Amino acid sequence: MSGAEFVPLSLTPLLIGVFSAIACALPGNFLVLRRQALIGDAISHVVLPGIVVAFLVTGVVSAWPMMIGAALASLVAVGLIEAIRRLGKIEPGAAMGVTFTAMFAGGVLLLEQTDTSSVHLDVEHALYGNLESLIWLDAIGWESLLDASALAGLPDELLRIFMTLIGVCLFIGLFWRPLKVSTFDPGFAEALGMRTGLIGLSLVVVAAVAAVAAFDAVGSIIVIAMFICPPAAARMMTNQLGKQIGWSVVFAMLSAILGYVLAGYGPLWLGANHAVSAAGMIATISGLLLALAAIAGPCRHRSGAPAH
Repeated sequence: MSGAEFVPLSLTPLLIGVFSAIACALPGNFLVLRRQALIGDAISHVVLPGIVVAFLVTGVVSAWPMMIGAALASLVAVGLIEAIRRLGKIEPGAAMGVTFTAMFAGGVLLLEQTDTSSVHLDVEHALYGNLESLIWLDAIGWESLLDASALAGLPDELLRIFMTLIGVCLFIGLFWRPLKVSTFDPGFAEALGMRTGLIGLSLVVVAAVAAVAAFDAVGSIIVIAMFICPPAAARMMTNQLGKQIGWSVVFAMLSAILGYVLAGYGPLWLGANHAVSAAGMIATISGLLLALAAIAGPCRHRSGAPAH
């Protein structure tokens, strides 16, 4: 594929996929090590009804209404979990499962009953995202990267997820020591005066921001996969936290790039006539990389031991 075809049609979807994967994988490392990996799954379920309600109220798919809607939905989810746990006298895991499933199903029902024909917001979009359609129409080739007028036509999702990725990196960089200590030894962290509860809450908030920013572009399938698969695969490659972060970034990038390419060209190479979902293929590749790490990773037999 020449630059005149690749830049306008594939460059921005590929970058958005890569940035989304890394933005979710980075906080996912700490969630996996804290045995809270399913929080990423939970977030992706909870934000859907919030995003749909935000659209119904504003009539547009915009970043800030989506963020606010997702935040309010998260608060509702916390209240429902606590109410179900206390009134039903059941354990927290069951209360969480019921709440997240019910809220996601409610979001799907709202989508089905809402006129979203004028925007990219429907059940399929919520699951698979909008990645393939995020093309750069103003680009004519690699020279467009130096053309200010062409750059102004970049998809809004690219800037949004890039800024989110920068924010996630800054958070991890600034709070590296508190995150590390509170993850591996909460008691020692509290003895040092660290507010472990606030640190944990901040991590969940950052993960939620990454999930919401990526949700519109890549859908819930990739968000869930990227929170868990790259960090879990990286965990089997090393017992050092810094190296694990690096491995997770590599696995996230490989998943996004290979998944996007194979979604478009894999079926054609096999003689089929149509491409497949990029989101589905990216998640599939991330799962395959996790399987390979589980089979051949040098630390696969010590995955339960803490990283340092």
